[in-house]
This record gives sequence, structure tokens and C-alpha cells, in this order.
Amino acid sequence: MRSDIVKKGIERAPHRSLFKAMGYTNAELGKPLIGVVNAANEIIPGHIHLPRIASAVKDGVRLAGGTPIEFSTIGVCDGIAMNHPGMRYSLASRELIADSIEAMAEAHGFDALVFIPNCDKIVPGMLMAAARLNLPSIIVSGGPMLAGHFRGKRVDLNSVFEAVGAVKAGRLSESELEELTESACPGCGSCAGMFTANSMNCITEALGMALPGNGTIPAVDAARIRLAKVTGAKVLELLAKNIRPADILTPEAFKNALTVDMALGCSTNTVLHLLAVAAELGLSIDLQEINKIAAQVPQLCKLSPAGEDHIEELHLDGGIWAVMRELSKGGFLAGGQLTVTGRTIDKELKDFQEAKPRRGVIRSLENPYRQDGGLAILFGNLAPEGAVVKQGAVAEEMMRSKGPARVFDSEDAAVEAILGGKIKSGDVVVIRYEGPKGGPGMREMLTPTSAIAGMGLDKEVALITDGRFSGATRGASIGHVSPEAQDKGPIAAVKDGDLIEIDIPGRTLNLLISEEELAQRLASLPVREPRVKKGYLARYAAAVSSANKGAVLRSGNNQP
Repeated sequence: MRSDIVKKGIERAPHRSLFKAMGYTNAELGKPLIGVVNAANEIIPGHIHLPRIASAVKDGVRLAGGTPIEFSTIGVCDGIAMNHPGMRYSLASRELIADSIEAMAEAHGFDALVFIPNCDKIVPGMLMAAARLNLPSIIVSGGPMLAGHFRGKRVDLNSVFEAVGAVKAGRLSESELEELTESACPGCGSCAGMFTANSMNCITEALGMALPGNGTIPAVDAARIRLAKVTGAKVLELLAKNIRPADILTPEAFKNALTVDMALGCSTNTVLHLLAVAAELGLSIDLQEINKIAAQVPQLCKLSPAGEDHIEELHLDGGIWAVMRELSKGGFLAGGQLTVTGRTIDKELKDFQEAKPRRGVIRSLENPYRQDGGLAILFGNLAPEGAVVKQGAVAEEMMRSKGPARVFDSEDAAVEAILGGKIKSGDVVVIRYEGPKGGPGMREMLTPTSAIAGMGLDKEVALITDGRFSGATRGASIGHVSPEAQDKGPIAAVKDGDLIEIDIPGRTLNLLISEEELAQRLASLPVREPRVKKGYLARYAAAVSSANKGAVLRSGNNQP
């Protein structure tokens, strides 16, 4: 056993003494030591209940003959961190999570790992750690929150963000807003729509790193506890069979994940995170390949924020494996891919029992919401290295548009203008110097996009940024523009009033000025001092790669 390096032999007597100080018996030390990575804290609604999940995981480990040892890692609540300087730490925390798990797993010689995440950056951070360490590993998340209810309507956190814009526009009273805050988030779990956390939890199933049900079983359902117990037991099977993340996370697995991503209409952040996880394995994902997948795979689901349904309805309709079964009918999946079940996707699908009758949340290949996938990558002189849009949540009238730029050098300035009524129909809001380096930390732009939607302008105003968007964002919101402004990308050269042309079906994003004018503007750009000059964010900004590479920290040889 790998853990023998901390417990076996005369030389390890001091180590055993320390274990015994914590109450471990010789019988427990004679079994595989299974690290249980628990991201529980009391600041994220999706993590407040994770101690109960961890307890169930440890029960499962013991049932299967292992010794569970729990340790923690950090987690940022993107909703609470939104629209203030704290959001700069959200994406940056992903790297801290991966690094801290690496440190704990290597320092203590665990034989295998069970990861317990739930929310936005914790899921990819743990996937990155699993890929990097390549120990037998499995993920079980905390599960989605149920939708709330407000005056006969089903609501979620995004409803509250959009309601702020509605209040500013005089469409909702402040007392109604306060009433909504009481009911939008009814309890524990990752926010109820197909936002980033749930997108990543669902994609973890498609990658093969979690058991069926991981992405959709509600946080409050007893089935989540049972899943955690089975997951704890399953990791011992993975250890016995020596099945490791590198055996599962192959290039075909990432194609499967992107295929399911397109069918579900997931968050744009999934692109950023899948690039980062792949990089841990020495793999790269071509953004043009993502467009090829999007062109072939239809969008079968339209969950909040694009539609009215939530993750709980997706679960009742069969969950991720029901989506995968439908996709497999069209030959869209690599069915020979191994999963943490120890079996291939094809074998799992053969035994999968669909929900009957189907509720219509998952459409058939013959009747999709869209003929192409939920995401698109745009290229052009404004984004030579790519930009991402959730086309499945864009109104038809905004799929092709042209308008004058309204340029802001920070999210804060843009929000002030939007809420102040200074943005007009037809404008293209440009928010720059919010990229991985420039932010630093690539802040999410949920407040400005929600304000635009809440004011009723989401079918009239586009937003373009080198920052990111929340998975709760809807509308013509184009992010991850690369190169970013801090790297003197073309977005840094945009001026107020410049015409910008957006063609999502054509996959283009262009600034309508001459090549000569663009070159002159870029050549005259001054060197911009970093916003943050001390602490973790300063180190992060100095080492982070571009969004089109996953915004990962580069190694000493300057490679992602």
C-alpha cells in the first residue's frame, strides 16, 4: 500500500505513535488509508451540509474495508463574493484548492481519495487535484438546491439578481424584492439552475469521475446520503482494480463532457474549467473543436436561466444518464470510455433505467430546443484567440447584432452606468481589464448582466468582456475575450462609439475599424500597472495564463 510510507516498519514507529494519538488502532492502520476531502464551511449554502455527506462517505469506506481520514480545503461562495473586490478571489481559489489537496495527499501518503465539493470553483479545483495526483479517486458532490417559490412562480438566486434591476427600473418594489429574498433559496445545496456549480457537477458524471446521480440528486434527498455511502465504498474497488483518473480522463472523455455540456446548455465557465483539468493531464482542448461539437450536438435541455425548469426536474426526468442515453442514440458519445463504476459508458447505459413516463425536461434528438449546442466560441479581430457565449440563453433577435460600444475599464463603472439608466437599447457594453491578469482573477459579471435583464434590456443590449459570467447569466453576454486587455488584446483598443458586430451563428466577433487603425491604437497603448501589487492575487496575476488556456498557473518554464 502507498500508505505504508507513513505507517509500516520500525522506521515508522514515530508515525504510528502520532496516529495512535488520534485514536487510530492497529487494525485501522492495517487497512488502506482513504483521504476524504471535505470542502464544508459555513459561508456557502451548497457546502453547509457537507459534514453529513462526509460522514456517509466515511461509513461507505469503512463498510468496504478502508480507513477514512477526513481533511478540509477552502471554498468561496460566488454569490456572496459577487460585485465587490472579493470576486477577484473566486477563480484564483480554484488553484489554491488544487494545490492544497496536492500538499495534503502527498504529505500523508493516502492510498486513494474521495472528493466532496459542490460549488463553482471547488468542483474544478478538486478535478484538477484528482488529475494531477492520479491516485484512485472519485467525486461525490453535495447536490443541488431546490427551487424557491414566489407569488406562484418558481424562482432561484438569479431571480433575486434580476429583481435588483427590476427595482431600479421601477418594475418591482423594494418590499417585493425583500419578500423574494426570503423565498428564492429555500435551503442547502448548489443554486438550483444550470449555473456553474450544477453544470460542473453534471459534467463530472459525463467525464466518468462520479457515480450516476451525482449532478442531479437534490441536496435534501436521502438518496444523496445513499450515493455518498456507495461512493465511499466504490473508491476501495477503484483502489483494488488500480483504476486511476488518467485511465478515465482521456481525450475522448473530454469530448463526451463537452457533448453533454452542449446538450444541457451549461455555463460558459465549463470551457474554462475543462481546459484547466485537461492541462493537468498534459492534454489540450482546441477551441475550434468545441465549435465542431457544438455544430453537431443539439441542445436537449433548457434549464434556468435559459428556461423555467431546474435541476430537480432534470433529475425526475432521468438525470444526466437519460441525456447521455438520448445522445448515444445519435452516436454522439464515445461509449467505450471507462467510468468510476469500473465499467464503460455503453455498459452503464445498457443497464440504465429511464424515468417513466418522461416529463419532457429532456427533449429527444428529433425535437431539440436547438439544432446546435448551448455554447459557442467566437473569433474575430476583437477576439483573435476566442471568446465564449452561452448561445442557448441568447434571444433570437440578439444572435446577430451591431451596435455602438459603451466602454468601461471595470465592472464597477459599468454597473453604475447600467443601474443609473445610462445604457440605451442597441448599445454594446464593453467591460475590460477584468481578465485573469487584469482583474486580477477574471471576475464574474452577474450583476451587470442581471441588471440588464431585470431592466428588460436583455433583448436589446449586448455585453462583451475579458472577464467571466456566472452560469446564471442569460442574454447576449460574450466573455473570456482573449487576449485580455491587460495583455494589450484588441479589446483594450475599443473606444466609445465604435461599432461592434456580433454574429453568433457565424461564430464571429468584430470591431468595425480598419486593420491599420486597430494596429495604431494597439501600438499606442500605455503599459498598465497591475491593480494588485501584494498578496496572493499579485502572485496569481504574474503567473496566470490566458482564458483560452484555462486561466491556469504557469510553471517555471512559462507553460500552462
